[in-house]
Amino acid sequence: MFKKVLVSEDMDDINKGIYNTLKELGVQQIVQVQYCDDAYLKIKKAILDNEPYELLITDLSFKSDHRAQRFTSGDMLLKSIKQEYPDLKAIVYSVEDRLQRVRTLIQDYKVNAYVCKSRRGLVELTKAIQAILIHKTYLSPEVNNALKPKNNLEIEDFDIKLLKQLSLGLSQEEISNYFKERHISPSSLSSIEKRLNKLRIQFKANNAIHLVSIVKDLGLI
Repeated sequence: MFKKVLVSEDMDDINKGIYNTLKELGVQQIVQVQYCDDAYLKIKKAILDNEPYELLITDLSFKSDHRAQRFTSGDMLLKSIKQEYPDLKAIVYSVEDRLQRVRTLIQDYKVNAYVCKSRRGLVELTKAIQAILIHKTYLSPEVNNALKPKNNLEIEDFDIKLLKQLSLGLSQEEISNYFKERHISPSSLSSIEKRLNKLRIQFKANNAIHLVSIVKDLGLI
């Protein structure tokens, strides 16, 4: 079992549940913080002191307050930590269940497990910890489809960016300009029109509004 675990979570009740679960599993040292910046600093200091954490459990969403933060979300924290300390095991514990976000965290950021907060969340968290101990990746049932082979509903990263801008109410011309300013390719108006037509056919959407509604329901944006 892990001996030293860091928990980054800003809700007291959830912190208590995680703490009790870790204690029941036999974790000897549990440190809890409510800010991602504090988590980052504690991880760095522990490395410098040659007493590193073995596991990080973090939420993704943190309520903002008067305190300015470098890392305003668990995503930002995980991306940085995993780049600097790839050997540190990490579990996301979040209400977020969008498959595209889960896929990015697991495949790109190399997070070791993703657990959804739910009635059985702490049970799933226990399963995730046990899976990581034997070097396995774990996803709770709600998001298990995130790593399944591509199917007819799979979309590329470019499509996600396109649909996000469409969901914000931008016209095709405005999206074209937005992409050009940020050097996102393809950015021509004709390319965007063709891609949206393809997505409407793929998801059997009647129009752009219907398309956005469908992909939101599927958890893709």
